This record gives sequence, C-alpha cells and structure tokens, in this order.
Amino acid sequence: MTEIIDGNEVGDRIKSELESSIDTLEEEGVTPGLATVLMSDDGASETYVSMKQKACEQIGIESFHHEIDPDEPAEVLFDKIDELNEDPAVHGILVQMPVPDHVDERAVLEYIDPMKDVDGFHPENVGKLVAGNARFKPCTPFGVQKLLEAADVDTEGKDAVIVGRSNIVGKPMANLLIQKTKLGNATVTVCHSRTKNTAEKTRNADIVIAAVGVPEFVDGSMLSEDTVVIDVGVNRVGADNEKGYELVGDVEFESAKEKASAITPVPGGVGPMTITMLLYNTVKAASLQNDVDVELP
Repeated sequence: MTEIIDGNEVGDRIKSELESSIDTLEEEGVTPGLATVLMSDDGASETYVSMKQKACEQIGIESFHHEIDPDEPAEVLFDKIDELNEDPAVHGILVQMPVPDHVDERAVLEYIDPMKDVDGFHPENVGKLVAGNARFKPCTPFGVQKLLEAADVDTEGKDAVIVGRSNIVGKPMANLLIQKTKLGNATVTVCHSRTKNTAEKTRNADIVIAAVGVPEFVDGSMLSEDTVVIDVGVNRVGADNEKGYELVGDVEFESAKEKASAITPVPGGVGPMTITMLLYNTVKAASLQNDVDVELP
C-alpha cells in the first residue's frame, strides 16, 4: 500500500509541540510576535496572510498585520519594514509576495533584519544555510524535510531529484538535502527548464520533489517502483464544479500513486507544512533575540 503523507496531521503535531516552547518563552516574559505586511490586492495573497494570522492565534503567537495600498511608493513599504525591524515585540517579519512591479522584491528581502527574516530569504541567512549553519530554514523546504522525517524516509545515500530551481523551493531544498545532517546526506540532482531527459533522471531517483509550477508535470511513467514523491505544486485548473476550478499539484497523483511507496496529496500535503514551519521559525527567532533556550520539535 502506498503511504499518503498527511501534511495536516504532521503540521498539527509540530504546532502542538511548539506550544511548550511558547510557554517557556512566556515564563521569561516573551510573547513571540509575527508581523505580516500585505502590499497587494491579490485575493490569493490576502487568503495566505489570513491563514498565517489564524495559525498564529491557534498556538499563542501574537500577530501584527499591516496593509499598504499597492499604489503607494516603495518608500512607504520600506518605512514600515524599518519600523518593524526596530519593534522589540516583533520577532518575525513576513512581507507577502508578490509586491507591486514598482517595488524591488530583492531589495525588500534584503531590507528585513536577518534576525527577523523568518522566511529565510535574506542573503545572510541564505549564506548560513549553504554553509551548513542555518539560522532559519526556508519554510517550504523545511516542511518537506519534516514530512520525510514523519514518513521515516532515510535520505542518507539516496538519489533525490528536485524538479524546479526556484529560490523559494528548488535551490534551498537541494542545499538542505546535501547537508551532513540526519535529514540530509542525499545525492541531489536539480532539473529545470533546460534539463534534457528529465524523465530519465526522475526514473533513477529514490526521492522526487516536484516544485516546477506546471500542473501534473510528473506522472507515473516518470517514476520507478517505490519512489518517495513530494508534490510542492499548487495549481488551479478548470473544472466542472461550483468553483469552476480544482487544485492539482505538479504531480499527476493517481498514476504516481501506483508507483510510489509514499506520496503527498494536493491539497493537504506540503501546503500546511509551509505555515507550520513559519511558526517554528518565529518561535526560534523570539528565542534567539531574547537569549532564551527553548526545545524546538
């Protein structure tokens, strides 16, 4: 039987375990705080921010939300980040992407205090990750690692193929899997739009992580028997239902499930873990900034 790796279940367990870490901080007079900044009218972005706020409330993290009109000049956003960088009640800062075209996304990421960069995208934190001394692991790749751990997948010596080379998932995922750690020590291949014979590479993999942003790009014909399949993609495709669409991943689930030893669904796989690991990083940030030792799950 193929194991369906339930991201909701794993995420709920980690969030429950984080509550004891939050209690430890509270005993020292520290309430972890996460600030979200939205400079967009995008409905999906608004939904994501709302989900993050609710997750904070569930486990006792204080949530600070700020909305900026997308027509405002970039300086308004940078002034807000300045304010949050200096606010001792704010331990983590998340600027919801995308930002408007007239705002330099890279400059935004670099402007956030690296000690409050709970997304893990500031160049200082990227460098620490690559060097094997991560302060904050990017939330989605970190969540994938936790799913592999929950499914008792041993990555040591395994061939892992990542389909997609984004700065958000593909590149940091590769860096995490090659580290000399319990959840690393894999041999990693990164496939992308210029890769030749991607299917040949995925068929030779023990672990396939699909993060390419193309609906159902990986199907069963691209996998060997007993492959572990992690589907990072979330794509809307047209459907004959009330919403007019359905969510599918970057993996064609039914055919892949026939080959896989374990697989994540969409929705309900990697998605919940991204938010969970954001909470994890916020708690860690609060502990680092206040020099309070906490036991993290």
